[in-house]
Amino acid sequence: MLNELHPQAARIAEALKARREKIAVADGATGGLIGAALLTVPGALKFYVGGGIVYSLRGREVLFGLPDEAFAGMRSATPEYALMQARAIRDNFGADWGIAETGSAGGSKHPMGVASGISCCAVVGPGVELTRVTETASDDRIGNMQLFTRAALDLLESAFA
Repeated sequence: MLNELHPQAARIAEALKARREKIAVADGATGGLIGAALLTVPGALKFYVGGGIVYSLRGREVLFGLPDEAFAGMRSATPEYALMQARAIRDNFGADWGIAETGSAGGSKHPMGVASGISCCAVVGPGVELTRVTETASDDRIGNMQLFTRAALDLLESAFA
């Protein structure tokens, strides 16, 4: 899969490098594939500052550094939730851009009740805030992870168009 994602990741990397900007990534149901795709590009330190996989409340606390109150009344896998995460990962890592994905890849029950096959991604950067909801209506965990990653990279690439 990373071989398939590499050409797009390389285009994103070139856009970031041309702008002299950097990105931070918060993977959720994508399980690290967004970050991994970007890291297939040699010299990633020039455009990638870090990130992590948000897979628990503790992970959310550490990566975003937001108080519990910030999440009050929010539902997982929504545009608002993804935007808050994208802003927080960008700010916590001192990046110009942030991308966050939140959803349910399937195969097991989501702790917040999100149905399998739903993902929401957000991209924030200089003058840009974009979101995208992807629904597959599938419980195919691996297939969903791949589709959610592609959707996230598509959204990110569109931010530079």
